[in-house]
Amino acid sequence: MLQVTSLPSTEEQTLAIKDLSVHFPSLSGPTRAAIEGLSLGIRPGEIVGLVGESGAGKTVLARSLLGLPPKPGRITSGSVQFQGKDLVKLPEKELQKLRGKALSMIVPNPRAELNPLIPVGEQIATVLRVHLDVPRREALAAACDMLREVQIPDPIARMNALPHELSGGMAQRVVIAIALICSPKFVVSDDATSGLDVTVQAQILTLLKRLALESRSSMLFITRDIGIAAHFCDRVAVLYQGQIMEIAAREDFFLRPGHPTTIMLMTAFSHNQRLRALWAPPRATTGSSTTGCVYYGRCPLAKDICREVRPPLEERAPGHLIRCHFPVQR
Repeated sequence: MLQVTSLPSTEEQTLAIKDLSVHFPSLSGPTRAAIEGLSLGIRPGEIVGLVGESGAGKTVLARSLLGLPPKPGRITSGSVQFQGKDLVKLPEKELQKLRGKALSMIVPNPRAELNPLIPVGEQIATVLRVHLDVPRREALAAACDMLREVQIPDPIARMNALPHELSGGMAQRVVIAIALICSPKFVVSDDATSGLDVTVQAQILTLLKRLALESRSSMLFITRDIGIAAHFCDRVAVLYQGQIMEIAAREDFFLRPGHPTTIMLMTAFSHNQRLRALWAPPRATTGSSTTGCVYYGRCPLAKDICREVRPPLEERAPGHLIRCHFPVQR
């Protein structure tokens, strides 16, 4: 079977990740790969969901795309192409010009991102003034409009509020406003709606979707909630130990999952006990493999070849790629 990557080949790409690896030093020996040989292309206006269990490497990937891998990690190989530039090789000063303007990231911890001594309206307006050279009065008006867009009540009064005067959900919406104020072409959302109640979450997702449609902005949407991916994303990818195990268009992904780890994730969100029993058979193997499939030690379908040979990411159906020697057949 022909091996392919998850890079779109016929359409222009807003962001093209090619063979990206991020390693962390280890006291016990060789470095540990948090991201290993990852390739992914995201088209203009497309929202790609990224799901996976804790520790899969989702946040490491998100920060690495902006040239900010969590310390002491470092990008050891690969490229990230954006607007004709390789972000991996770009000098820090050039990256700073792109961050917040053309590239933006929404994080799930607003208290760590907002300056506790500056009113939130001023913080939003500053981003606009720095990147787009907008006059202060105009920037403040745009900041107020953005607060209204992210559904903050009484935005005029909230412009002068300090971060500690806002609830966690409102502070999260301020972070989202900062990320979107310059209408970036690519947005990384790292579990950014997890602190919001369901109603506000739906409003924010609608706002992000509208940005993608109107501005042809692209988004990597990292989430712990596979249900959100089912309703919000155009394509969905599963990350496990720094590798994409499966990626497909939304409907195909959920109607015809092929990788055992994808099915296990769906099992975790199922309330039907019969389906949970059907989708989660007992583990067939023990231990792990350093040369074969990274999912070998947990896979109920694993065979000897899985321990010995690492499977490539292959196209099993048009646009549906799976990294598995024995994908589930339906």
